[in-house]
Amino acid sequence: MYDLIIIGGGPAGLTAGIYAARAKMNVVMLEKMMPGGNVSITAEVENYPGTPGISGPELIVNMEKQARDFGLEIKSEEVLSIEVGAGTNGHTVKSDAGEYTAKSILIATGSSPRRLGCPGEEEHIGRGVSYCATCDGAFYRDKHVAVVGGGDSAVEEGLFLTKFASRVTIIHRRDRLRATKIIQEKAMKHPKIDFIWESVVEAIEGTPTVNNLKIKNVKTGNVTDFAADGIFIFVGYIPGTDFVPGLVDKDQSGYLITNMEMRTNVPGIFAAGDIIVKKQRQIVTACGDAATAIKSIEHYNEWYFEDEQYL
Repeated sequence: MYDLIIIGGGPAGLTAGIYAARAKMNVVMLEKMMPGGNVSITAEVENYPGTPGISGPELIVNMEKQARDFGLEIKSEEVLSIEVGAGTNGHTVKSDAGEYTAKSILIATGSSPRRLGCPGEEEHIGRGVSYCATCDGAFYRDKHVAVVGGGDSAVEEGLFLTKFASRVTIIHRRDRLRATKIIQEKAMKHPKIDFIWESVVEAIEGTPTVNNLKIKNVKTGNVTDFAADGIFIFVGYIPGTDFVPGLVDKDQSGYLITNMEMRTNVPGIFAAGDIIVKKQRQIVTACGDAATAIKSIEHYNEWYFEDEQYL
């Protein structure tokens, strides 16, 4: 039986791995792809302390190396389900490659980009529709692209796209951005960026690649054509909790509910990072969640497996 199974290899999972391995816990991390999560597709990280100007992939490589150097075992497997055990039997994690049992489980699977759900979106993924400027920006050199969204991710990715695109148009359903002020100011001053306010994308068109968007003004209801060579969508995220048993409490959006110790309502199941209900979803907060979780898990494992009445 493992002391801990970490599910997910983003900043929260890797930080948890570093802390758990340093604490000499018998721990394994299960990650269905390469470690990194959304950070691995972030062009530049400006606000992680002590690493000015570092790229997302560089930061993740450093985190993974540090975790492995401390002895963390990382397996490339997709978790399919969790079976809640009784008493001191521990919990069982089933993956696409096997089964594992542990005293505690830390869920750190983060979230994935939310889709618009409009006609033309699915069929144009990879042919003009993208959810990652870092991945696909270089394909739009000297092209006109649209960015949908008004938060930090949308505006930051819009700024990144100006390195390649001739013009970047940000489409937002409100009359002002939600991004932090410093990011807003950069975008507002950039000569390659313009805005379409109070509007949503109704359809994505083009054969075989995107060449037109149907844009609806939310106030007037008017629908107009907008010529674009590509569209980058940043309208929020969906938590990766499909495999989590129904016994674990979630909010209406599917995020896991934890207390300040990162405990869920199920003894022995903890969560950290972008998967949980919280105000701020940043790399630094994910790392802080994970550090807190490991301390809680150490305490839980030490006491609960000696006294089944401990919660």
